[in-house]
Amino acid sequence: MSDRVHVSRAELQARVDAGTIDTILMVFPDLQGRLVGKRTTGRFFTERVADSGTENCDYLIALDMDDNPVPGYRFASYEQGYGDMAARADWDTIRITPWVEGTAMVLCDLFDVDAGELIEVAPRTVLRRQVEAAAAQGYLPMIGSEIEFHLFADTYEEAHEKGYRGLRPHSAFLQDYQILQTTRDEYVIGAIRRGLEAAGVPVEFSKGEAGRGQHEINLDYATPIEMADRNTVYKNAAKEIAALEGRAVSFMAKWDMAETGSSCHIHSSLWSLDGATALFATHGDDMPDIFRHWVAGLVATAREFSLLWAPTLNSYKRFQPGSWAPTGIGWGRDNRTLGFRTVGHGSASRVECRIPGSDANSYFAFAGTIAGGLHGIRNELPLAPAYEGNGYEAADIERIPWNLPDAIDLWRRSDVARECFGDEVHHHILTMGEAEWRASNQTVTDWELRRYWERA
Repeated sequence: MSDRVHVSRAELQARVDAGTIDTILMVFPDLQGRLVGKRTTGRFFTERVADSGTENCDYLIALDMDDNPVPGYRFASYEQGYGDMAARADWDTIRITPWVEGTAMVLCDLFDVDAGELIEVAPRTVLRRQVEAAAAQGYLPMIGSEIEFHLFADTYEEAHEKGYRGLRPHSAFLQDYQILQTTRDEYVIGAIRRGLEAAGVPVEFSKGEAGRGQHEINLDYATPIEMADRNTVYKNAAKEIAALEGRAVSFMAKWDMAETGSSCHIHSSLWSLDGATALFATHGDDMPDIFRHWVAGLVATAREFSLLWAPTLNSYKRFQPGSWAPTGIGWGRDNRTLGFRTVGHGSASRVECRIPGSDANSYFAFAGTIAGGLHGIRNELPLAPAYEGNGYEAADIERIPWNLPDAIDLWRRSDVARECFGDEVHHHILTMGEAEWRASNQTVTDWELRRYWERA
């Protein structure tokens, strides 16, 4: 379970000295899970940046998706002058990005420039605090995830010029597990797989998914921060490599109501702190108590934590009956119709959360997973019997919120969220959700025009 898949600081310096690397990306995730930061030359990186980091405007973790400053954040505002924060290298995250010539990438943590302390509302810090909470109880969480996307025959520029209408999925047919169609897609998907492997993001496999032009690339499981970093690099790389091939990919949760939505299934388990013992190891149907409490905690917090897994207005379009996205929050053994399913045998035993969409910020989504599971363990929550049958038709399990306002309200009123994350992080994520909802209300949609323009 080693995370050592990156080059070392000494190896990076050697490549800079040799001239094979002339640009270093100092990056960190924003609230939407996108990589932001600065490019620095190899020379300046060595002379000034490597030890001190870069300074970046603190509004970068207080913006909406359109990069508009959002009022209401306690962390950063016009009233506070939008000052700087320091992005300092995490030396365990150095990656060479072969699809961008002469370039390496370093993931950074964010620090207060005056106090020198980690910024608590930064996505990487939010996840780090949950990992620390698990460690304080003697546990090492391990995370794996499966992120889907759609591949289009259009370029990004063409899609934008069309207003994202009349887009051409790269396949005319559903292609779940199909080899012929995925071979036709391989010039893009293969380039993504090879690029990720070369960049220190280990790939298990890729496969066609249940939509037209839809794919999934699975990465090796890892510790939570490393796994979130891998996901973030993967999504960024897929977009960049597709663009270089004259194509576009989208991680939108539901790009068309007639098409299959894209998910980010999260597999979680607990291990001993040294990583030697699988604490969820299951034989037959005999789940260890710690595993049962973990799953019970996930089920108990799922509605209140849904904003961490489904952060956008569009996220909630994905939750449709019979769509492979769940609508109910029950759990079952290897049952894909529910929000949670237990899978694996022996030391590979784990629980899969099927609620998050591909638009989720992995740092927040993983933090919610760990927080919910730990809540179940701390309170020794009992686990209801596994649901058997079609979860879409279940009448006796709770439902995933159907829309963003409901998710915001559940998060706002959640005492468990405040307890697990603290008041500042709770407020920051609440403000993020409210900003997304306000932005959505500033648009008259095509559906409204077709429905009301003449007939209202």
